[in-house]
Amino acid sequence: MNLNLFKIKLIFIGLICFGLSSFETWAEDEKQGKDGFVTIFDGKTLNGWEATPAKSASAWEAKNGAIVGTGDKGRGYLTYSKNKNVADLELKFSYRFPGKGNSGVSIRAIPDKTGRRDFQSYHADLGQVGIGGKVLGAWDFHTPGRREHRCFRGDVLVISKNDEPTITPVKNGLKVSDIKKGHWNDVHIIAKGNNFKLYINGKLSSEFTEHLPLAKRLKSGMIQLQLHDPGMVVEFKKIKLKVLK
Repeated sequence: MNLNLFKIKLIFIGLICFGLSSFETWAEDEKQGKDGFVTIFDGKTLNGWEATPAKSASAWEAKNGAIVGTGDKGRGYLTYSKNKNVADLELKFSYRFPGKGNSGVSIRAIPDKTGRRDFQSYHADLGQVGIGGKVLGAWDFHTPGRREHRCFRGDVLVISKNDEPTITPVKNGLKVSDIKKGHWNDVHIIAKGNNFKLYINGKLSSEFTEHLPLAKRLKSGMIQLQLHDPGMVVEFKKIKLKVLK
């Protein structure tokens, strides 16, 4: 073989390998950004998600770049299925209620052995503007067997080791006027150890810290989108997860 031709072929092969390597790096960056967040909804399918209970599968669909839950087709949850044992996390997403509705996102969700609920979880509550601070922007405790404390929008809750609550107001926190009715709003949930924060449109809505014995806390579990009522529609998009440990 001509030596010059051989060198040209080697250079050509090298360029191809470099191109493939660059593409793989780019593809990996698309999965996980420099900020450590991973996109967990592809905008087109429900791959990586499963309806719970399974009979409610028809209530969920991927449409126009969003996950759409329709209450008339079933109630329940859409569970992120690629990691069902998440502890500390940051979760970002956008949500919208075209009309009235009650929804939210559960974290550290586990099956409820008491039978009083389907799952135990810490639940970041969402609803349409006008539903009230007990729902929109609140933390809800789905925790049979222990006290389910108040942590409404505007509350900073501290739970003592004896399960006694202390509530103080959020400083410079979220106001109803900060939430866009019928439009997309951005949520940022931070769960780290025993501290949990819920932000909407960049402002703290509610926060709690618990000092209960470890045996009484929810330490890890599933991420679930909720579909609470018939007659409602809720949409989620741009769902990104960062697992902290």
